[in-house]
Amino acid sequence: MREEDRALLEELLLARGPGGQEDEVRAICQRELEGCCDEVGSDAAGNLVARISPPHLPREQARRAAVRLLAHLDEIAMIVKRVEADGTLRVVALGGAQPVSFGVCPVQILAGEAVLDGVLSYGSMHATGESPQGSDVLSGAVHWRDVHVVTRRSAEELANLGVRPGTRVVLNRLWRRPLYFQDCVAAHFLDDRAPLLAVLGVAREIARRRDELHGDLYLVLTTMEEESNAGALFAARRLPGDISIAVEVGPTVAEYGTRLCRDPIVNSGDSKGYYSRHVTDRLLRAAERCQYQPQAALLVDFASAASALLR
Repeated sequence: MREEDRALLEELLLARGPGGQEDEVRAICQRELEGCCDEVGSDAAGNLVARISPPHLPREQARRAAVRLLAHLDEIAMIVKRVEADGTLRVVALGGAQPVSFGVCPVQILAGEAVLDGVLSYGSMHATGESPQGSDVLSGAVHWRDVHVVTRRSAEELANLGVRPGTRVVLNRLWRRPLYFQDCVAAHFLDDRAPLLAVLGVAREIARRRDELHGDLYLVLTTMEEESNAGALFAARRLPGDISIAVEVGPTVAEYGTRLCRDPIVNSGDSKGYYSRHVTDRLLRAAERCQYQPQAALLVDFASAASALLR
């Protein structure tokens, strides 16, 4: 990985982006896209939308042939369900997360203008089944009802700081830095920060070769993908183009025949439906032209912004 790409990835990983509150991630991406795109801006849903156009084509012709390339700004996180009398927070998932996705860890509570530290706790590991969460914790089957966020603040103090039901809680920056080992990078939120890094690189490369475009390219960095795909659905109704391609992380699982390597996974369908054969075939051929050995896959237990648009 080039040094500048590594620095940008780390900046993206440190940025906090729970669904509906992706401002920090959006600002970084906007800064990068403004240097190479013809138009960059946010829509009413909070998506960051950038356009690269072929200079040799009439605007209407380029618009009719537009392609949308999607990646999402948000990350799995937590959201406050209630504030207990002792100042602990009961939280539930924001996105498809389970407590094991985070573990016992430091968190940050995004309370209006303030960012407060806390700890996601499972309670004592020495409790028995007599304690409300004891059986689940001891068995390893931990649910959201078994965990809470320790704040060491009173309920009144939290209320004055703006902590309430609906407040977002994210992994603390102390635990967001990546680990580089061998040929890999490990970190929380590589879904979808690694695809964001790839899309930003694509934007720079295509901007240099825009004369080769057959239509407009819309780079759509979407909001709230982890919860509802609301951003992608909003953009699809308002932007031109019949083809949408989502750039995502892919599972490397024996049942799908996928491997952890440089060769991209080209997905043919997921839990929401099956993708256009015409588009997936073209993606496979494009990867081969770039000297990759693409991994064709059918990711049955998966979903993305692309499949959301099938509805």
